[in-house]
Amino acid sequence: MAAFLCSGCAVWLIDHKSERYHAGPAIRDYQPENLVEEVQYSCSVTGPSHRRMIVYLPKDYYETSERFPVFYLLHGARGYETSWVRFGDVYKTTDSLWRNGLASRCIVVMPNINQYDSDQDYDNARFKGAYESIFEIDGKAEWSFIHDVVNLTDSLYRTIPDKDHRAIGGLSIGGLQSIHFGANNPDTFGYIIAMSPYFYATGKNHAYRKAFYGSLHKRMANEYLNYPPSGYYLFAGKWDLARPATLRHHYYMNRKGYEHVYKKYPGSHDWINGGWADEYRDVLQVLFKDNEP
Repeated sequence: MAAFLCSGCAVWLIDHKSERYHAGPAIRDYQPENLVEEVQYSCSVTGPSHRRMIVYLPKDYYETSERFPVFYLLHGARGYETSWVRFGDVYKTTDSLWRNGLASRCIVVMPNINQYDSDQDYDNARFKGAYESIFEIDGKAEWSFIHDVVNLTDSLYRTIPDKDHRAIGGLSIGGLQSIHFGANNPDTFGYIIAMSPYFYATGKNHAYRKAFYGSLHKRMANEYLNYPPSGYYLFAGKWDLARPATLRHHYYMNRKGYEHVYKKYPGSHDWINGGWADEYRDVLQVLFKDNEP
């Protein structure tokens, strides 16, 4: 069950101090040109009973019968479903690229994919510190994403529900999750985008953790042999703490002959100085171009 909470029709007044520890509103100090929707959805695994995802739609979505590809955009540690809105200029960048015909129009879905143990722990998508996020991941939230968010998006919106028209991408832990989502579900995602993937993340032992994070290289072999992706992108900053591990993954893929793109950006493990916002801008311009209906 899902509930729509708002669409992009007003700018919210924000108390930044009290908002520091919660995800906050989906519309902030920039008025989007396209449509913003918030969806509350039920979770199929133990933990919080509901989560929220932010959905960005082309402005004429409800005026046409057109179907669209989907870009699932994930946050990292210390993040939540509005991180790309707060820090990544996702609306402004998407508006500019779509307006100028530089990117394929799509549905951008930003879910909350933190590990929470209960509704009390979730507490309105509360902020989780980096170390808390790193040591608490156990694969459960990732399992919920596949079974709840992807299926729900296809049921609520006019998507093109095949791998060639689905992209999964994220920053830091979200980048690591994207790599595993692609390897674990090679018939679901045709584009994998890992921005500063944080390969160092560890977590609690759990059956979901082994099912999601285990046997990456074996699963990638199946991915590239039987379901080769349309695009696989690895990004990291010049001074990025995640760049050494990203490079190792890049070298491994080179040795195996796995087609992909690796690009080094200026800056560090952050949003600014050529960080994740620039990486989103660049990758959005290449997604789905080979698979437009």
